[in-house]
Amino acid sequence: MKINVDTLTMSATPIPRTLQFSLMGARDLSAINTPPPNRYPIVTSVTPADDDIIREAVNFELARGGQVFVVNNRIEQLFELESRVRRLVPDARTAVGHGQMPSEKLEQTIIDFAAHRYDILLATTIIESGLDMPNVNTIIINNAQNFGLSELHQLRGRVGRSNRKAFCYLLVPAGLPLSPIARRRLQAIESFSDLGSGIHIAMQDLDIRGAGNLLGAEQSGFIADLGYETYQKILREAVTELKTEEFADTFADQHAAEPTSYANDCTIESDLEILFPASYVPQESERILLYQELDNMERAEDVDAFCQRMEDRFGKIPDQALELITIVALRRTARRLGIEKIVLKQGKMTLFFVSADNAAYYQSPAFGRILHYLQDHPRRCQLREVNGRRSMAVANVGSVREANDIVTAISHLETV
Repeated sequence: MKINVDTLTMSATPIPRTLQFSLMGARDLSAINTPPPNRYPIVTSVTPADDDIIREAVNFELARGGQVFVVNNRIEQLFELESRVRRLVPDARTAVGHGQMPSEKLEQTIIDFAAHRYDILLATTIIESGLDMPNVNTIIINNAQNFGLSELHQLRGRVGRSNRKAFCYLLVPAGLPLSPIARRRLQAIESFSDLGSGIHIAMQDLDIRGAGNLLGAEQSGFIADLGYETYQKILREAVTELKTEEFADTFADQHAAEPTSYANDCTIESDLEILFPASYVPQESERILLYQELDNMERAEDVDAFCQRMEDRFGKIPDQALELITIVALRRTARRLGIEKIVLKQGKMTLFFVSADNAAYYQSPAFGRILHYLQDHPRRCQLREVNGRRSMAVANVGSVREANDIVTAISHLETV
């Protein structure tokens, strides 16, 4: 064996702990966004376990010469469910498969189903991986509220593996209340049905279950007491500190390629209308997801791709949303200049710098550029210090784009 081997681990939906390692910077993350040719998104719907829905779904698939998976998470209920399906669709040929069957019998059942000797395979989650049957394009998951989010996504991936439109029916008991966590899982799997949405589902799973013990055996855990965003911020700062101090030699190439950031983060406060309007993105849950996605962006190319997706989905981006999107570039440049907070109110921009105790920053080229801008615009800018907090006010700034232009101009100046 040898050391320093490059390893690529692939997963449609990485478990929360694995995904967290990537988000915190301990592992690199690559996303494959291009689906195989001639594939369609799987139509996913959460519906009560109604006989008419099951009958209609099965008959539609059989009428176009296809086959059906019916999944139940309890073996003892499979044969009862098979009797129900036979009653609803008498002409269908059914088979049952589960992990407690003799391996030879289970293998033969799968082979016969693949050869289209059966129309419907009723099975447990034993089918969730390793099966590629292009003729099966409808899956019915009974008691879907009892499955995990990644598990539902894996099961849904058993269909839609050809150039036919596929369907996934998530059946829940009619009239019985669902727990908030189960409802959230089902809403996520129903919302994220586009091709390549596995990473978004994994992010939802991480948010629901937590990252668990990163250094121990537990793969998930609850972080509601701390708050996910706070936890992420603390962890990101700790990883950055380790990279720049204790492991500076290891990450020397990365540091050389990345501009120095004197501030860990930059917050924006404003009285301007900066948002995705409800008239542009009607669903509140969708707007929240877009805000979260935008907040995590760092690179300009990611923002460009985000804008392209927005225009494809919702049409021309309104001014309020463009202002919001511009904040990504503004925050990125501000951090490199040592600006921890920007207040945009009443036509004025105030830049708050890092702590006055940070002597290295106030002797750095970054602060020199700020002083250069101050000297060039003495009537417009005012430097002040209140309670040990240094800031610079800039007059006549009426939009995020104007603020971004000024901060960008500062970053391009020569130091004084």
